[in-house]
Amino acid sequence: MRSPVFSIITVTFNAAHVLEKTILSVINQTYPPIEFIIIDGGSKDRTVSIIRQYESGIKYWISESDKGIYDAMNKGLQAATGDYVWFLNAGDVFQHHNVLMELAAIAEQNGLPDILYGETDLLNNEGIVFAKRRLKAPRRLTWKSFRMGMLVCHQAFIVKRSISPEYDLQYRFSADFDWCIKCMLLATKITNSNIRLVNYLYQGATTANRKESLKERYAIMCKYYGTIATVIMHLWFAIRFHWAKWTRGTV
Repeated sequence: MRSPVFSIITVTFNAAHVLEKTILSVINQTYPPIEFIIIDGGSKDRTVSIIRQYESGIKYWISESDKGIYDAMNKGLQAATGDYVWFLNAGDVFQHHNVLMELAAIAEQNGLPDILYGETDLLNNEGIVFAKRRLKAPRRLTWKSFRMGMLVCHQAFIVKRSISPEYDLQYRFSADFDWCIKCMLLATKITNSNIRLVNYLYQGATTANRKESLKERYAIMCKYYGTIATVIMHLWFAIRFHWAKWTRGTV
């Protein structure tokens, strides 16, 4: 069995202040079969000059206007040729240089499953890990698991390109939630890596527009799980959120 190729896709827009850390995190991985793709939305800051500085380690990049973050992600999917697609936002970093080496070994040991997943930690604006993600990845993941919310972070959800649909652009802030469910519906084998994969920057469009994002997630959950079940679960979400905020101060 040959080693799987990971298409690492980073979408950017005016991300000069955080992009270099992400690029270095990717190109310094000890696992060679990586296809690094950067889709920039026509940045006006130094983003493009930073991309050009590291162009030798980037398989494909473009800088042009788009219809938003998920349109850019779709462009990344269209450009990808690897076995797996993995989205790493500007500002996010792998937890260490051997993450892809470890994940590839797990993938091979499990017969190259359709989906691999793991855990993430949260970075603040200074690039310091300040918390673990409040929602812990379940031991066993199915498409029904997301009735409890997005239990696996988008940046720790790695999908075979052959089953990966495009993002639904009707959702401006939560198309990743919808995409993950679609991927799980198409998957025949989902494997928990049981490792911490990524430190992700706790900011961005979804966080900055939390109320609109939650509205979209509610609509997505109704679509897949039914309205009554979704209403009941949201009562539990409210209790869980306020309890976690009161006891641990996490998100």
